[in-house]
Amino acid sequence: MTWLDIGALDDIPQRGARVVKTVQGCVAVFRTGDDRVFAMDDRCPHRGGPLSEGIVHGHAVTCPLHNWVFSLETGMAQGADEGAVATYPARVEGGRILIDAARLIRGRAA
Repeated sequence: MTWLDIGALDDIPQRGARVVKTVQGCVAVFRTGDDRVFAMDDRCPHRGGPLSEGIVHGHAVTCPLHNWVFSLETGMAQGADEGAVATYPARVEGGRILIDAARLIRGRAA
């Protein structure tokens, strides 16, 4: 994998998010209360809500528009018939947040 450095872990508050703009669209990068990082598309498939503005709890985020809850690990909506958000491999190394650049370029992820 080719990793893209998008900033310092400390740039994102615990249980907060940051948006990274790409040619494929916006990616939300989340920091959990236990300092893990996750990245996923910033658009809820239900009504297009900005997930980066949602509430982070545990390893999930709640959409600010209609309260759909998404797993930060899988991108799957919890308790909804349909709905998933593309996720992107992310990690912290030396206090810096890295995202898999190849997946960002392709625009789809695991």
